[in-house]
Amino acid sequence: MIALDVHAHLAPVLPAALAGIDGVAWDAALGVLVVDGHPVAMKPLYDPSALLRWMEAHRVSRAWVSVPPPLYRQHLDAAAAARWTDCLNTGLRRICDAHADRLAPLFHLPLEHPSLAADLAAAWLRRDGAGFAIAAGGHAGHAYSDAALDPLWARLDAAGAFVFIHPGHCCDGRLQAFYLENLAGNPYETGIAAAHLVFGGVPERFPRLRLCLAHGGGTAAMLAGRWQRGRDTARPGVDPDIEPPAASLGRLYADCIVHDPAALALAARVFGDDHVVFGSDWPFPMGLPDPHAQLADVAPDLRARILRDNAQRLLEAQPASGP
Repeated sequence: MIALDVHAHLAPVLPAALAGIDGVAWDAALGVLVVDGHPVAMKPLYDPSALLRWMEAHRVSRAWVSVPPPLYRQHLDAAAAARWTDCLNTGLRRICDAHADRLAPLFHLPLEHPSLAADLAAAWLRRDGAGFAIAAGGHAGHAYSDAALDPLWARLDAAGAFVFIHPGHCCDGRLQAFYLENLAGNPYETGIAAAHLVFGGVPERFPRLRLCLAHGGGTAAMLAGRWQRGRDTARPGVDPDIEPPAASLGRLYADCIVHDPAALALAARVFGDDHVVFGSDWPFPMGLPDPHAQLADVAPDLRARILRDNAQRLLEAQPASGP
């Protein structure tokens, strides 16, 4: 059995709530959400039973579910973001409550608005002892080292919360060719997020915060030695008093979606073989739709940790109630 999938997606649809949301509509004829003029056409996103069937077929016990990036809508102002986030999280909770033995929500937090994100986190923690999901990149002013995010990190740290970091839209027009928005942009944005966490001292200052990077940590594992060298040689702008990047990266988690056993072994060495956890990216084809086959070439000890042991520790550590 795969004990836990930390990286599965569903798109909640609440037609009555959507009636009050500008820019989003449910197209009943097509069976898709139209978000800011773009149909989100991956049909399984709207079908929790399809996720449950896939879990049963591939022996996945539980999944922590987040909304997919097309629903992040990072351009919204604070008031609109509050309405949209409430719609997403309410819908996600209803889906997961209906299948509470198998699914749990990772509530979306709009980091583009730090005060709003902190308030939402506090509210959900009081109600559910929840896990959360946040976007990496996707917004020009979005930097995880920003001191404005410290109240959010503090609240999540106090609860020992699990926070899944998933890339959003990439702000580079060159990536529109060759599917590079996904193939290169996603790991790049996650790596930038990790760099701001490390050089901003976030994992060191908030040690109970369980931050998990999508897609094997993006570029972070490959760049870890370079980051360490930058601190060791006192490069301009690098705070010499932060803990070594190698130690800071060892506080983070990463999922296993890298599609190469050598890359996965590197992620395990950088983050720790007890900090790499299973993620599928269901239902997207760039994930692990056939996980047992796709991970067959991974070293047996590491595969066992990823599929079972590390997930068990995450489940045991997940808070049962808010602070």
